[in-house]
Amino acid sequence: MSADALPQWLQWLIAGLLLASGVFALAAAWGLVRLSSFYQRMHPPALAYTFGAWCITLASILYFSMQEQQLVLHPWVIIMLLSITVPITTILLARAALFRRRQVQRLGKALMSPGE
Repeated sequence: MSADALPQWLQWLIAGLLLASGVFALAAAWGLVRLSSFYQRMHPPALAYTFGAWCITLASILYFSMQEQQLVLHPWVIIMLLSITVPITTILLARAALFRRRQVQRLGKALMSPGE
């Protein structure tokens, strides 16, 4: 079955999911450019890229399930790994940045106290 043989409503649904994924990626990029602090900048990409990946996964499941005339769930492995690792990575980045900021503040206080 070729892409032309897919029902029109399914083609529109897949196209909508892929466009939504692009919109989420654009929103994440806008958040990176627009927001000022590291803690604010790490939140939009984590959410938006995960939502975008969900849209692409659903589109690929629909497309390949109709192509092969059976339910294809291989893309679920990818999205499950992303759904688990993205929040963990975000937390680790936030903790590392917080630790670094505290170290810089302690170093700044230690440098200022002998000179006073």
